[in-house]
Amino acid sequence: MRLVRFQAGDRPAYGILNGDEIAELDGDFFGSLTKLKTRHARSAVRLLAPCLPAKIVAVGLNYRDHAAEIGLAVPGEPVIFLKPATTVIGPGDAIRYPPMSAQVDYEAELGVVIRDRVKDIGPDEAKAHILGYTCANDVTARDLQKKDGQWTRAKSFDTFCPVGPWIETGLDPGDLLIESFLNGERRQSSRTAQLIFPVQYLVSFISQIMTLFPGDLIITGTPAGIGPMRPGDEVEVRIEGIGSLRNTVIAN
Repeated sequence: MRLVRFQAGDRPAYGILNGDEIAELDGDFFGSLTKLKTRHARSAVRLLAPCLPAKIVAVGLNYRDHAAEIGLAVPGEPVIFLKPATTVIGPGDAIRYPPMSAQVDYEAELGVVIRDRVKDIGPDEAKAHILGYTCANDVTARDLQKKDGQWTRAKSFDTFCPVGPWIETGLDPGDLLIESFLNGERRQSSRTAQLIFPVQYLVSFISQIMTLFPGDLIITGTPAGIGPMRPGDEVEVRIEGIGSLRNTVIAN
């Protein structure tokens, strides 16, 4: 099932996408998923970021091929950081290139959307608390990351977390093809089987540190092949079983 958040006219709404038609929901994704009689053609609405997270918990260095690419040892436990909610944009929205950075990179990532309140659970419990999966791009000001020695500024500019195009609920995240494309040229290609810490472990680990809330987003790390983009570029994240997230880069 594909869950979408969309704008019809001047109002945002939630729905279920089936082919080229969206069945509008009474409320959001965290209740009973009651369908209204209202139907929308997909071509007649604008898709928005499918979730509005209170926080984005990101995982660094979580693909074996990426660790090898940059010459770092595989970590013994997940390395996590936070991105603010103001980084979130949807499919087709523009990534704004900040003037204080000279190198802004793409990072294709699998996003995990949390279903309900989660605290102190084990890995075997995690699946029941996951609403579904989406494409994400952990946009990073790489020069500022290196300059600061920590990641907050580099990861936190407005528009630095494109998400979408929807949430796919019926998916096993264990071995999915994940790719990124810059102006149509493939730059990253790996599989989620390369994850050092798999999805259910990550949800459990993070829940033992902080309470997760409905709609919170975990982005699970990026594979090898990260690189820079410039204003005028189009960046695309594709994940098997989910779809394609495209965004353009503009000068701020």
